Amino acid sequence: MRKWLHTALVAAALLCAPSIGSTSPASAQETVRVGVLQFGTVSWELDAMKRAGLDVRNGITVEVVPFAGEDATSVALLGGSVDAIVSDWLFVSRQRTEGGDMVFVPYSTSVGAVVVAADSPIRTLSDLKGRSLGVAGGPLDKNWLLIQALGLRDAGIDLSKEVEIVYGAPPLLAEKARSGELDAALLFWNWAARLEAEGFRRILSGEDAANAAGATGPIATIGYVFGEAWADENPAAARGFVAASRETKALLRSSDAVWEALRPMMKVEDDAEFLLMRQRYRDGIPARPVAEEERDAATLYKVLEELAGETLVGPGKVLDPGTYWAGLKNAS
Repeated sequence: MRKWLHTALVAAALLCAPSIGSTSPASAQETVRVGVLQFGTVSWELDAMKRAGLDVRNGITVEVVPFAGEDATSVALLGGSVDAIVSDWLFVSRQRTEGGDMVFVPYSTSVGAVVVAADSPIRTLSDLKGRSLGVAGGPLDKNWLLIQALGLRDAGIDLSKEVEIVYGAPPLLAEKARSGELDAALLFWNWAARLEAEGFRRILSGEDAANAAGATGPIATIGYVFGEAWADENPAAARGFVAASRETKALLRSSDAVWEALRPMMKVEDDAEFLLMRQRYRDGIPARPVAEEERDAATLYKVLEELAGETLVGPGKVLDPGTYWAGLKNAS
Protein backbone atom coordinates (compact mmCIF):
# COMPACT_ATOMS: atom_id res chain seq x y z
CA MET A 1 0.00 0.00 0.00
CA ARG A 2 2.80 2.39 0.91
CA LYS A 3 4.60 1.58 -2.34
CA TRP A 4 1.43 2.31 -4.33
CA LEU A 5 0.90 5.61 -2.49
CA HIS A 6 4.51 6.67 -3.11
CA THR A 7 4.18 5.94 -6.83
CA ALA A 8 0.94 7.90 -7.05
CA LEU A 9 2.47 10.92 -5.33
CA VAL A 10 5.49 10.90 -7.64
CA ALA A 11 3.22 10.69 -10.69
CA ALA A 12 1.12 13.57 -9.44
CA ALA A 13 4.21 15.69 -8.85
CA LEU A 14 5.44 15.02 -12.37
CA LEU A 15 2.09 15.99 -13.85
CA CYS A 16 2.08 19.26 -11.94
CA ALA A 17 5.70 20.16 -12.71
CA PRO A 18 6.47 22.51 -15.62
CA SER A 19 7.61 20.72 -18.77
CA ILE A 20 11.34 20.64 -19.44
CA GLY A 21 12.43 23.01 -22.19
CA SER A 22 9.37 25.27 -21.99
CA THR A 23 10.42 28.92 -21.91
CA SER A 24 7.02 30.43 -21.17
CA PRO A 25 3.51 29.37 -20.17
CA ALA A 26 1.04 28.65 -22.96
CA SER A 27 -0.90 31.80 -22.14
CA ALA A 28 2.18 33.90 -22.95
CA GLN A 29 2.70 32.44 -26.41
CA GLU A 30 2.27 34.88 -29.28
CA THR A 31 0.66 33.53 -32.44
CA VAL A 32 2.44 34.05 -35.75
CA ARG A 33 0.23 33.35 -38.77
CA VAL A 34 2.30 32.12 -41.71
CA GLY A 35 0.73 31.98 -45.18
CA VAL A 36 2.09 29.12 -47.30
CA LEU A 37 1.34 27.44 -50.59
CA GLN A 38 -0.86 24.46 -49.82
CA PHE A 39 1.54 21.90 -51.26
CA GLY A 40 4.77 23.92 -51.08
CA THR A 41 8.06 22.91 -49.52
CA VAL A 42 7.86 25.65 -46.86
CA SER A 43 5.26 23.48 -45.14
CA TRP A 44 8.00 20.93 -44.47
CA GLU A 45 9.94 23.32 -42.24
CA LEU A 46 6.86 24.52 -40.41
CA ASP A 47 5.65 20.98 -39.82
CA ALA A 48 9.06 19.96 -38.46
CA MET A 49 9.10 23.08 -36.30
CA LYS A 50 5.77 22.31 -34.70
CA ARG A 51 6.49 18.59 -34.27
CA ALA A 52 9.65 19.46 -32.34
CA GLY A 53 7.92 22.22 -30.38
CA LEU A 54 10.51 24.75 -31.50
CA ASP A 55 7.91 27.46 -31.98
CA VAL A 56 6.68 27.07 -28.40
CA ARG A 57 10.24 26.89 -27.10
CA ASN A 58 10.85 30.30 -28.66
CA GLY A 59 7.77 31.88 -27.16
CA ILE A 60 5.42 31.67 -30.13
CA THR A 61 2.74 29.47 -31.65
CA VAL A 62 2.95 29.17 -35.41
CA GLU A 63 -0.38 28.97 -37.21
CA VAL A 64 0.00 27.64 -40.74
CA VAL A 65 -2.48 29.24 -43.16
CA PRO A 66 -2.59 27.42 -46.54
CA PHE A 67 -3.28 29.15 -49.86
CA ALA A 68 -3.72 27.88 -53.41
CA GLY A 69 -1.34 30.32 -55.09
CA GLU A 70 1.58 32.67 -54.47
CA ASP A 71 -0.42 35.77 -55.37
CA ALA A 72 -2.97 34.85 -52.72
CA THR A 73 -0.28 34.75 -50.02
CA SER A 74 0.95 38.21 -51.01
CA VAL A 75 -2.58 39.62 -50.92
CA ALA A 76 -3.13 38.04 -47.50
CA LEU A 77 0.07 39.58 -46.12
CA LEU A 78 -0.66 43.02 -47.50
CA GLY A 79 -4.23 42.77 -46.20
CA GLY A 80 -3.16 41.71 -42.71
CA SER A 81 -4.72 38.24 -42.84
CA VAL A 82 -1.34 36.66 -42.11
CA ASP A 83 1.82 37.92 -40.42
CA ALA A 84 4.43 36.35 -42.70
CA ILE A 85 4.80 34.59 -46.04
CA VAL A 86 7.66 33.33 -48.19
CA SER A 87 8.54 35.47 -51.20
CA ASP A 88 11.65 37.00 -52.78
CA TRP A 89 13.66 40.14 -52.18
CA LEU A 90 12.40 41.62 -55.46
CA PHE A 91 8.88 41.67 -54.02
CA VAL A 92 10.13 43.22 -50.78
CA SER A 93 12.24 45.89 -52.47
CA ARG A 94 9.39 46.80 -54.81
CA GLN A 95 6.94 47.09 -51.92
CA ARG A 96 9.32 49.38 -50.06
CA THR A 97 9.98 51.52 -53.13
CA GLU A 98 6.22 51.94 -53.53
CA GLY A 99 5.75 52.98 -49.90
CA GLY A 100 5.39 49.64 -48.10
CA ASP A 101 7.42 48.38 -45.15
CA MET A 102 8.09 44.71 -45.92
CA VAL A 103 11.38 43.12 -44.84
CA PHE A 104 13.19 39.94 -45.85
CA VAL A 105 14.79 37.08 -43.89
CA PRO A 106 16.70 34.48 -45.99
CA TYR A 107 14.95 31.11 -46.18
CA SER A 108 16.58 28.98 -48.89
CA THR A 109 19.32 29.17 -51.51
CA SER A 110 17.88 26.24 -53.47
CA VAL A 111 17.13 27.34 -57.03
CA GLY A 112 15.89 25.79 -60.22
CA ALA A 113 17.90 24.04 -62.91
CA VAL A 114 17.76 23.10 -66.56
CA VAL A 115 17.47 19.32 -66.78
CA VAL A 116 17.52 16.91 -69.72
CA ALA A 117 17.03 13.17 -70.16
CA ALA A 118 20.03 10.99 -69.42
CA ASP A 119 20.55 10.08 -73.07
CA SER A 120 20.01 13.59 -74.41
CA PRO A 121 22.74 15.02 -76.66
CA ILE A 122 22.23 18.41 -74.99
CA ARG A 123 25.26 19.30 -72.86
CA THR A 124 25.39 23.09 -72.90
CA LEU A 125 23.10 26.05 -73.47
CA SER A 126 24.26 26.35 -77.06
CA ASP A 127 22.99 22.81 -77.68
CA LEU A 128 19.45 24.06 -77.02
CA LYS A 129 19.36 25.90 -80.35
CA GLY A 130 16.38 24.67 -82.34
CA ARG A 131 15.15 22.57 -79.40
CA SER A 132 12.19 22.93 -77.05
CA LEU A 133 12.60 24.18 -73.49
CA GLY A 134 9.91 24.23 -70.82
CA VAL A 135 10.19 27.15 -68.40
CA ALA A 136 8.43 27.19 -65.04
CA GLY A 137 7.67 30.54 -63.44
CA GLY A 138 6.88 32.52 -66.58
CA PRO A 139 8.87 34.95 -68.72
CA LEU A 140 9.91 37.09 -65.73
CA ASP A 141 11.25 34.24 -63.61
CA LYS A 142 14.62 35.32 -62.13
CA ASN A 143 16.45 32.12 -63.04
CA TRP A 144 15.15 32.28 -66.60
CA LEU A 145 16.26 35.90 -67.05
CA LEU A 146 19.74 35.20 -65.66
CA ILE A 147 20.12 32.07 -67.78
CA GLN A 148 19.13 34.02 -70.88
CA ALA A 149 21.80 36.60 -70.05
CA LEU A 150 24.36 33.85 -69.56
CA GLY A 151 23.38 32.29 -72.88
CA LEU A 152 23.95 35.55 -74.73
CA ARG A 153 27.23 36.28 -72.97
CA ASP A 154 28.94 32.89 -72.96
CA ALA A 155 27.17 30.74 -75.54
CA GLY A 156 26.18 33.35 -78.11
CA ILE A 157 22.60 32.11 -78.14
CA ASP A 158 19.41 34.10 -77.68
CA LEU A 159 17.32 31.50 -75.89
CA SER A 160 14.13 33.53 -76.21
CA LYS A 161 14.39 33.53 -80.01
CA GLU A 162 16.44 30.49 -81.00
CA VAL A 163 14.67 27.98 -78.76
CA GLU A 164 11.01 26.95 -78.68
CA ILE A 165 9.91 28.14 -75.25
CA VAL A 166 6.96 26.50 -73.48
CA TYR A 167 5.79 28.18 -70.27
CA GLY A 168 3.77 26.15 -67.80
CA ALA A 169 3.28 24.76 -64.33
CA PRO A 170 6.12 22.55 -63.02
CA PRO A 171 4.09 19.30 -62.85
CA LEU A 172 2.96 19.69 -66.47
CA LEU A 173 6.44 20.54 -67.74
CA ALA A 174 7.98 17.66 -65.79
CA GLU A 175 5.52 15.25 -67.39
CA LYS A 176 6.24 16.62 -70.85
CA ALA A 177 9.96 16.18 -70.21
CA ARG A 178 9.39 12.56 -69.15
CA SER A 179 7.37 11.82 -72.27
CA GLY A 180 9.94 13.44 -74.57
CA GLU A 181 7.62 16.25 -75.66
CA LEU A 182 10.21 18.69 -74.34
CA ASP A 183 13.93 18.47 -75.01
CA ALA A 184 14.78 20.24 -71.75
CA ALA A 185 13.04 21.89 -68.81
CA LEU A 186 13.92 24.73 -66.45
CA LEU A 187 12.15 23.71 -63.26
CA PHE A 188 12.04 24.82 -59.64
CA TRP A 189 14.56 22.94 -57.49
CA ASN A 190 12.14 20.35 -56.09
CA TRP A 191 10.74 19.39 -59.49
CA ALA A 192 14.21 19.29 -61.02
CA ALA A 193 15.29 16.98 -58.19
CA ARG A 194 12.37 14.64 -58.86
CA LEU A 195 13.47 14.25 -62.47
CA GLU A 196 17.12 13.88 -61.49
CA ALA A 197 16.13 11.02 -59.21
CA GLU A 198 14.62 9.36 -62.28
CA GLY A 199 17.86 9.67 -64.22
CA PHE A 200 17.65 13.15 -65.73
CA ARG A 201 20.77 15.28 -65.50
CA ARG A 202 21.20 19.00 -65.00
CA ILE A 203 23.14 21.08 -67.51
CA LEU A 204 22.88 24.38 -65.66
CA SER A 205 21.45 25.68 -62.41
CA GLY A 206 20.10 29.04 -61.38
CA GLU A 207 23.05 29.31 -59.00
CA ASP A 208 25.46 28.92 -61.94
CA ALA A 209 23.69 31.76 -63.73
CA ALA A 210 23.69 33.95 -60.61
CA ASN A 211 27.41 33.40 -60.11
CA ALA A 212 28.03 34.33 -63.74
CA ALA A 213 26.04 37.53 -63.11
CA GLY A 214 28.27 38.52 -60.19
CA ALA A 215 27.10 36.64 -57.10
CA THR A 216 29.99 35.45 -54.93
CA GLY A 217 28.22 32.45 -53.40
CA PRO A 218 24.84 30.82 -52.80
CA ILE A 219 22.16 33.45 -52.28
CA ALA A 220 18.71 32.99 -50.80
CA THR A 221 16.39 34.36 -53.44
CA ILE A 222 13.37 33.49 -51.27
CA GLY A 223 12.84 34.26 -47.62
CA TYR A 224 10.31 34.91 -44.92
CA VAL A 225 8.65 38.28 -45.49
CA PHE A 226 6.79 40.32 -42.91
CA GLY A 227 6.00 43.94 -42.17
CA GLU A 228 8.62 46.04 -40.42
CA ALA A 229 5.89 47.73 -38.40
CA TRP A 230 4.57 44.31 -37.32
CA ALA A 231 8.08 43.32 -36.19
CA ASP A 232 8.48 46.60 -34.28
CA GLU A 233 5.12 46.15 -32.58
CA ASN A 234 5.71 42.44 -31.88
CA PRO A 235 9.49 42.16 -31.35
CA ALA A 236 9.29 38.97 -29.30
CA ALA A 237 7.15 37.27 -31.94
CA ALA A 238 9.43 38.35 -34.80
CA ARG A 239 12.62 37.31 -33.02
CA GLY A 240 11.03 34.09 -31.78
CA PHE A 241 9.86 33.12 -35.24
CA VAL A 242 13.26 33.73 -36.87
CA ALA A 243 14.99 31.84 -34.04
CA ALA A 244 12.56 28.93 -34.38
CA SER A 245 13.19 28.83 -38.12
CA ARG A 246 16.95 28.67 -37.63
CA GLU A 247 16.68 25.94 -35.03
CA THR A 248 14.39 23.96 -37.32
CA LYS A 249 16.84 24.28 -40.21
CA ALA A 250 19.62 23.00 -37.96
CA LEU A 251 17.43 20.03 -37.09
CA LEU A 252 16.59 19.36 -40.74
CA ARG A 253 20.29 19.50 -41.59
CA SER A 254 21.31 16.99 -38.93
CA SER A 255 18.41 14.62 -38.26
CA ASP A 256 17.35 11.89 -40.69
CA ALA A 257 14.52 10.88 -38.33
CA VAL A 258 12.86 14.26 -38.78
CA TRP A 259 12.81 13.68 -42.52
CA GLU A 260 11.17 10.29 -42.13
CA ALA A 261 8.28 12.04 -40.40
CA LEU A 262 8.06 14.51 -43.31
CA ARG A 263 8.17 11.84 -46.00
CA PRO A 264 4.36 11.59 -46.46
CA MET A 265 4.18 15.36 -47.11
CA MET A 266 6.93 15.13 -49.75
CA LYS A 267 4.90 12.74 -51.95
CA VAL A 268 8.00 10.96 -53.21
CA GLU A 269 7.85 7.85 -55.38
CA ASP A 270 10.82 5.95 -53.97
CA ASP A 271 13.92 6.10 -51.78
CA ALA A 272 16.09 7.63 -54.50
CA GLU A 273 13.71 10.56 -54.91
CA PHE A 274 13.35 10.97 -51.15
CA LEU A 275 17.11 11.03 -50.54
CA LEU A 276 17.83 13.48 -53.36
CA MET A 277 15.01 15.82 -52.31
CA ARG A 278 16.34 15.74 -48.75
CA GLN A 279 19.88 16.50 -49.90
CA ARG A 280 18.83 19.32 -52.21
CA TYR A 281 16.82 20.88 -49.37
CA ARG A 282 19.78 20.61 -47.01
CA ASP A 283 22.09 22.11 -49.63
CA GLY A 284 19.78 25.12 -49.75
CA ILE A 285 19.92 25.96 -46.05
CA PRO A 286 21.56 29.43 -45.86
CA ALA A 287 25.01 29.38 -44.29
CA ARG A 288 26.62 32.67 -45.35
CA PRO A 289 26.67 35.92 -43.36
CA VAL A 290 23.60 37.97 -44.17
CA ALA A 291 25.75 40.96 -45.14
CA GLU A 292 27.35 38.91 -47.94
CA GLU A 293 23.97 37.75 -49.22
CA GLU A 294 22.67 41.32 -49.17
CA ARG A 295 25.61 42.52 -51.29
CA ASP A 296 24.99 39.74 -53.81
CA ALA A 297 21.27 40.50 -53.89
CA ALA A 298 22.06 44.13 -54.70
CA THR A 299 24.35 42.98 -57.53
CA LEU A 300 21.75 40.65 -59.02
CA TYR A 301 19.06 43.29 -58.63
CA LYS A 302 20.99 45.62 -60.92
CA VAL A 303 21.37 42.87 -63.52
CA LEU A 304 17.68 41.99 -63.37
CA GLU A 305 16.67 45.64 -63.54
CA GLU A 306 18.70 46.02 -66.72
CA LEU A 307 17.20 42.84 -68.19
CA ALA A 308 13.53 43.36 -67.39
CA GLY A 309 13.15 46.90 -66.08
CA GLU A 310 10.14 48.22 -64.21
CA THR A 311 7.94 45.31 -65.27
CA LEU A 312 9.91 43.08 -62.92
CA VAL A 313 11.39 45.31 -60.22
CA GLY A 314 9.09 48.31 -60.18
CA PRO A 315 10.36 51.91 -60.07
CA GLY A 316 13.44 51.20 -57.97
CA LYS A 317 16.76 51.25 -59.82
CA VAL A 318 18.61 49.62 -56.91
CA LEU A 319 17.71 47.17 -54.14
CA ASP A 320 16.03 49.17 -51.37
CA PRO A 321 18.57 49.47 -48.52
CA GLY A 322 15.98 48.38 -45.96
CA THR A 323 15.06 45.14 -47.75
CA TYR A 324 16.85 42.83 -45.30
CA TRP A 325 15.37 42.95 -41.81
CA ALA A 326 17.44 45.08 -39.45
CA GLY A 327 16.96 42.39 -36.78
CA LEU A 328 19.40 40.22 -38.72
CA LYS A 329 22.35 42.52 -37.99
CA ASN A 330 25.45 40.53 -37.07
CA ALA A 331 23.57 37.29 -37.77
CA SER A 332 24.31 34.64 -40.38
